[in-house]
Amino acid sequence: MSIIEKFDTQLHELFTPISLNELNQKASMLTRLDNKYVVRDTVLNNLLHRLSEHFDILEIDRKRIFYYDTCYFDDAQLSCYFNHHNGRRQRIKVRTRKYVDAGLCFIEAKIKDIRGVTVKKRLPCQVDTHGQIDARAQDYIAQLYREFYKKEFTLNLQVQLEMSYQRITLVAKNGQERMTIDSNMCFFQDQKATALSPHVFIVETKSRNANGIADAILRSAHQHPISKCSKYCLGLCITQQVERINNFMPALRKLGVLESLAKRNQEVLL
Repeated sequence: MSIIEKFDTQLHELFTPISLNELNQKASMLTRLDNKYVVRDTVLNNLLHRLSEHFDILEIDRKRIFYYDTCYFDDAQLSCYFNHHNGRRQRIKVRTRKYVDAGLCFIEAKIKDIRGVTVKKRLPCQVDTHGQIDARAQDYIAQLYREFYKKEFTLNLQVQLEMSYQRITLVAKNGQERMTIDSNMCFFQDQKATALSPHVFIVETKSRNANGIADAILRSAHQHPISKCSKYCLGLCITQQVERINNFMPALRKLGVLESLAKRNQEVLL
C-alpha cells in the first residue's frame, strides 16, 4: 500500500464525493491562476480535516485516488523546457495524458495568455494513441498557438519524457477553485525509471486569483508556493537530460533530490 493510499479511509470519512460530470460543470478551471506547493505527507495528513470543510472530492466507481500516465513532447533542443526555465511569457507545454481509471485520453496544451494566466486546452483522443502526436493533434496545437500568439508554431515535437503518478482531486464547495494532490511520481526516460520519495506530494491550487481557500489553509501550515515547479521541467532535471537547472533548484531541493543530483554529477566527472 502506498503512502497516499493510507489516506484512503480518511478521504472516504471526511470528504463528500462529487462525480466527474459534476466537477466539470461546477469547476472545470481550464483558465486559472496556479500555485504549486511541495508538501510532506505528515503536513498533508494534518490538513485533510480542514480541507474537507471547504472541498468535495472527485469519486469514480468509489475510487478517490486515481492513476495518471503523462507523455510530454518537446523539440530536440528542448525549447519548451528552456522557455519555462528562462521565464519567457510566450510558452507552451504539450502532452498526452491518460486518465487510467476513467479510461480517457487527451492531447493537452498548457499555454500562457497575455495576462500570464494559465489556459489549458485539450482534445479527446483514443486511449491507444497515448504518447503519439498525429496530424490532427499537430494541427490542433498549431491553431492554438496562432490564436494566442498570432504567429506560427514551428517546433518539431517528439517524446521527451514520460511519467506516472497518483492524484487526488478536490473541488471547492463554492465551485470557485480546485486542488490536486499528486504522489508516487515516477519519471521514465530511455527505459530507465526514476521515482520520487512517496512521502513528498506536489499540490496545485487552481483559482481565479491564485489566493483561494486552499492557499490560505496551506499558508496556515507554513507551506508556501514554489515557483518553477513544472513536473515536465523537474522530470528533465531529475532524469539529467538538462544541465541548466538553476531556476528549478528551489523545487528540486524541496523534493529532496538536489543532493542526489549533485552526487551523480560528481560521479560522472570522476
